[in-house]
Amino acid sequence: MNKDIFMELLSKGEFKAVRAILNVMNAVDIASLLQELEGRELAQAFRLIPKEKAAEVFANMSNTLQADLINLFTENELKDILNDMFLDDTVDLLEDLPANVVTRILASISPEKRRQVNLLLNYPEDSAGSIMTIEYVDLRRWMTVAQAMAHIRKVGIHKETIYTCYVLDARRLIGIVTAKDLMTAEDDTKIEELMETEIISVQTHDDKEQVAQLFSKYDFLALPVLDGDGMMVGIVTVDDAMDVVVDEATEDMTLMAAINPSEDTYFETSVFQHAKNRIPWLLVLMLTAAITGTIITRYEEAFAAIPILVAFIPMLMDTGGNCGSQSSTLIIRGIALGEIEFKDLFRAMWKEFRVSLIVGMILSVANGLRILIMYRDTSLAFVIALSLMFTVTLAKLIGCILPLLAKKVRLDPAIMASPLITTLVDTCSILIYFRIATTIFHLSA
Repeated sequence: MNKDIFMELLSKGEFKAVRAILNVMNAVDIASLLQELEGRELAQAFRLIPKEKAAEVFANMSNTLQADLINLFTENELKDILNDMFLDDTVDLLEDLPANVVTRILASISPEKRRQVNLLLNYPEDSAGSIMTIEYVDLRRWMTVAQAMAHIRKVGIHKETIYTCYVLDARRLIGIVTAKDLMTAEDDTKIEELMETEIISVQTHDDKEQVAQLFSKYDFLALPVLDGDGMMVGIVTVDDAMDVVVDEATEDMTLMAAINPSEDTYFETSVFQHAKNRIPWLLVLMLTAAITGTIITRYEEAFAAIPILVAFIPMLMDTGGNCGSQSSTLIIRGIALGEIEFKDLFRAMWKEFRVSLIVGMILSVANGLRILIMYRDTSLAFVIALSLMFTVTLAKLIGCILPLLAKKVRLDPAIMASPLITTLVDTCSILIYFRIATTIFHLSA
């Protein structure tokens, strides 16, 4: 849809044409289109969205736009939207909006829905309970397919998904039945004859990132969530699992760039907030890098004796930092996908050690030959080649170990990414370099 045409029709008051356009558009695309509007135009456009689609459009809007619309809604409009929204979307909305707006929303929903919302809000932020919905289709084992289908037709419109139905006995999950099973079975077939009893489920306090990994592993559309007593309390759907994957990937990317994560988009985040998110890690890294300067100062006499040594410092530091970043990136990815755990530490170290021998050998030979050709100095070539070998090996081991140690002590492994590892490897590479140089050239530190 051409945004300019839409804006022109809206500005001219061609509301019938605007409604026709919105009627055929996808809810996500409408939310993106309305992002360009504000004030009276935003309210006008939203009121032209077909009623059955309005709640879905609202759920796909940014937090800022949602807050703006809520301030423009009448009480009845707000109540209609919230009643049509799925429970997990309502919870997501409440978690991200200002307190005064949240108060107005809670006052607009029914007492029963308010109770359910409060129940979900009490779960830890990173738990399966915080992203689940209690809007699922439940069946009984004694039902026939015909009875189950009649039940789905009656309640399905209010449920998040009907593709997987859950067979309960006194709230205890005993089986699952798919929509395909129901539609291909005879009407008089009992549900207990169709249901799958080998069930993969999660607990309310399980980490939501681990829950999302199960969707990737098993290609689920939904996962049942059980409480501590094994009773079913809700489901996590694939769209919510994908949101978790995106959020975790965004958080890892920002941490790997030494930036504190932010839930707002780039343009929604103020300049001051951007600076605030970046300054802490930059200060830490800057002060840590000062250690490298102190080490270099200790070897001033070695510089004075052989000034050419200074020329190779940037190359050694950059190579070490790059090698450490390569290893840490692969290890962090393996941790995120569940491929690598802390128990695999020594196995991973052994693999990275062997990789470092090959990489270090090739880089050392290449640089040694270059220096030999350029400077005709065998001792200098040997110092650089040996320093490179040790630096590469140490950098890859550090890049392997730190993310796994972070995971072990319940920190985000992404913290141990490029900037931090580079700073640490810089210090180690300088120590290695000058220790080797002073030993071979018989210089005093």
